[in-house]
Amino acid sequence: MRVLNVVVPADRRDAAREALEEHEFTVTALEVAGREGVLLQTPVPSNAVGDALDALEAAGVATDEYTVVASGEAAMTATSETIERRYVGEYKPLTGVELRAKARDLSRDRGSYAALMILSALIATAGLLVDSPAIVVGSMVIAPIIGPALTASVGAVTGDREMIADSLWMQLYGLGLAVAAGAVLAAGFRFGGFVPAPLSLPSLDLFGVRLAPNALSLVVGAAAGTAAGIGLTTKGPTSIIGVMIAAALIPSAGAAGIAVAFLEPELAIGTTVLLVVTMVVINVSVLTVLVVLGYHERERPSPGGKFEWSRATVAALGLVVAAVTLAVVGATVQQTMVDREIQRAADEALEESGHENLTAVSVRVEYADMSPFTGPREATVVVAQDGAAAPDELAADVAERVERRTGEAVTVRVETVEYESASAG
Repeated sequence: MRVLNVVVPADRRDAAREALEEHEFTVTALEVAGREGVLLQTPVPSNAVGDALDALEAAGVATDEYTVVASGEAAMTATSETIERRYVGEYKPLTGVELRAKARDLSRDRGSYAALMILSALIATAGLLVDSPAIVVGSMVIAPIIGPALTASVGAVTGDREMIADSLWMQLYGLGLAVAAGAVLAAGFRFGGFVPAPLSLPSLDLFGVRLAPNALSLVVGAAAGTAAGIGLTTKGPTSIIGVMIAAALIPSAGAAGIAVAFLEPELAIGTTVLLVVTMVVINVSVLTVLVVLGYHERERPSPGGKFEWSRATVAALGLVVAAVTLAVVGATVQQTMVDREIQRAADEALEESGHENLTAVSVRVEYADMSPFTGPREATVVVAQDGAAAPDELAADVAERVERRTGEAVTVRVETVEYESASAG
């Protein structure tokens, strides 16, 4: 429920009242001391604010001179039940004024924002190093990244250039602080002897999936941004959506910090590219939702005026997004094909005579650089053995077959799991 308060000129009082009452809104007129005109006050459902403002503007009332939309717990008027039934369950995006107010409410002051970004990065870094999904999830809950991630798009569609600049700056320096905090913690763990110095970062499951952009990361970023855009335009809360956005960004920032601390420049580049690409995809997705809903064409822009969408700007943005998408999807397809060829090479080797006692369990491919833009470094073939041990030449055989099939020189390791088979009697 919202309470709409609008000051209207005395000569537009009757027209404004009639316009609102045509929608069955109950109107109360109050005299305003020290101002010309009267204050019209009417309770309306949250989804009806836009209709009420449209009705007032159609009646010749300038709603940008004095309009306050307040929250209300409940309304008991002669028509409240009727209009609530009319608007219940109906999706109507918030007005531009409400959208800006909701977006600003999501933003924190710079001090608390920086502190929470650092703390969330520290938790994410610790979770990545110990390979604990529960700890990584905890870092997502406290990360305050949703505010800056949404306000840039809101500023773009409502013409608030100050909001755009402030949001982009907060995103950049917030994620920069997260990477730096992750690097400091990871360096302390490494040089303090809490983790093995020769630790292979790609072997960590939670780290290995964040080496560089891939098609799945694009889908996650786009879905999170789209959900955030839709959630922002409704009266509902966005806290859960904020966790999803943090899930796409904070662990990647922690991974970039770990790569820096372990002096792995290729890994640092790959994880940083993943972080930047995900951030761009989220912002573009939110902006796309708001543009599709028509916020850039609303009659009530922000005081800064309408945002000018030049054809050159739109074309450049489209080309950048298309190029990144094609590059990431193409690289992911190539990586998938290489993984399949390695799996086939391992299967072929195990089908050779002399390997009857071995059964393939899994093949794990590790990428130690800007995956998936370059080839794999290491493949681990896990086999189960019954009786005799695996032959020493199996790893070399698989490596040769992989190089023939893919042209990649891959280090192959063979891990064996012993088992014993028996039948009753």
